[in-house]
Amino acid sequence: MLAAARTLGHRAILARGWAGLDLDEAARDCLVIGEVDQQALFQRVAAVVRHSGAGTTTTAAAAGAPRLVVPQRFDQFHFAGRVDRPKIGTAHVAGYPTADSLIAALRRVLDSQVSKTSHPLADRVRTDGD
Repeated sequence: MLAAARTLGHRAILARGWAGLDLDEAARDCLVIGEVDQQALFQRVAAVVRHSGAGTTTTAAAAGAPRLVVPQRFDQFHFAGRVDRPKIGTAHVAGYPTADSLIAALRRVLDSQVSKTSHPLADRVRTDGD
């Protein structure tokens, strides 16, 4: 993930999550965080890279953030398709992500057309439960 961000000239934020992820290398271009307000964070990033369950999919859509979905299980594959069709992001190809596969997918997500499509949809995302 970090190699992909660096190759494309971006900084990265890594959420530790339940897995307690961390980086061996200290880097000025990568911030490792714990709990975070995703609603605030996702409005400030070039792209969101997530497994994308229902919650993170809705939060990223409400933020208008272009996204790369790297599905792992359950409903994540469904939401990967929901991101690809309206061109508000892209789904990672099936299989284990590598630096090269993430670079290719992020290039598609960071395309200006994806951003132009995802930002206007933010106002249409309903968060009232109906």
